[in-house]
Amino acid sequence: MLDHQASTTRSGALRAIKLVHTLAWAVFAACIVALPIVSWRGAHGAAAVLFCIVAAEVVVLAFNAWSCPLTPVAARYTPDRKANFDIYLPLWLARYNKQVFGSLYVGGSLFALANWLRS
Repeated sequence: MLDHQASTTRSGALRAIKLVHTLAWAVFAACIVALPIVSWRGAHGAAAVLFCIVAAEVVVLAFNAWSCPLTPVAARYTPDRKANFDIYLPLWLARYNKQVFGSLYVGGSLFALANWLRS
């Protein structure tokens, strides 16, 4: 009975961590996607705020060996180490998340900078 209870507790904790991680990811992904859009619309101040929000996350990742601080927390609750064991994303997106969104962030930031300099 205790093993089942402990397993249920671990499973619930892992689900909660994955949910928080996914929500945080969604906020940062939305900021990255919105950055060039709000810049294109001329909202340069808003674009700067979006840039800074994502830059803060980049600093956090850099100080954590390019890993989300929630990853080692989730690892306590499962032996699974697939790229998406700690987040509710498709495996391919979890695996290539930094490449996909890093490229979008750099591109969107360069677009916003060029658009701001033109205005």
